[in-house]
Amino acid sequence: MSESLKGVLTTMSAFLLWGVVAVFWKLLSHVPSITVMSHRVIWSLVFVSIILFTQSRWKEVKLAFSSKRNLLTMMLTAVLIGTNWLVFIWAVNNNHLVEASLGYFINPLVNMLLGMVLLKERLGRWQFLSIGLALVGVVMLTIQSDRLPWIALILAFSFAFYGLLRKTGKVNSLPGLTGELIVLMPFACLYLLMKGGGPGELFGGNDLPGILLLMCGGVVTAIPLLLFAHGARRIQYITVGFLQYLAPSGQLLIGICVYHEPFTSLHIMSFGFIWAALLVYSISAVSQFRRQKIKL
Repeated sequence: MSESLKGVLTTMSAFLLWGVVAVFWKLLSHVPSITVMSHRVIWSLVFVSIILFTQSRWKEVKLAFSSKRNLLTMMLTAVLIGTNWLVFIWAVNNNHLVEASLGYFINPLVNMLLGMVLLKERLGRWQFLSIGLALVGVVMLTIQSDRLPWIALILAFSFAFYGLLRKTGKVNSLPGLTGELIVLMPFACLYLLMKGGGPGELFGGNDLPGILLLMCGGVVTAIPLLLFAHGARRIQYITVGFLQYLAPSGQLLIGICVYHEPFTSLHIMSFGFIWAALLVYSISAVSQFRRQKIKL
């Protein structure tokens, strides 16, 4: 099997897992979201620490913390990814998976907008059109639900800023994730200790199966991240861009078909503008990629 095919399969696996991971978090809907989040941080750190130990890569984490710039970046990315995780868990467990999927659909367009505003990247007319179409979709959704789709916007912008900082940073994926978890770890432990009570209360009052589910949250978090880090380096970035739509597509289907969340004709119209925006964005990205290859 070629390296590129391995890259496609592992990256696709990561996005498919992200697409169905809501089913796992839904099993913990009886546990407060902040408790689930705290355990997610703790057990994710345990899991990635084992991986780093087996690969003898702890030196990379120490090196990341030795730089003030890297430390500041990891503190910011820790806040962003922590916010993203917490809002997604809350959305899943409060029947807002459809809106959460919207956030990840518009995430590539937010990335493009941040690139223009913060990195001074130039956008073509088709890229501006895609941003405009997405904006129309968000406005329509706001009008029909009589509230701003804050879940979608927080998920889209937190992950976009997270990706931007990780892109411009100098820390590799696994040591960077470990550093972020180390930053979040004291807050997770402090919250659980402040809850008081016995060991059962620390685990949200769960019995043994519930405790095991909370512990498995670390594995569920880390595995798709590791698959993505392994695969994305082996394929073209434009391929990653297309594969990333698998995750919100899976979330949307699960929200509608499994958990029977409302998806009205107005939802279809709103999402239609988002999907049209993504189509325009994808066509312009392919066209730009081909022009670059011709120049080379």
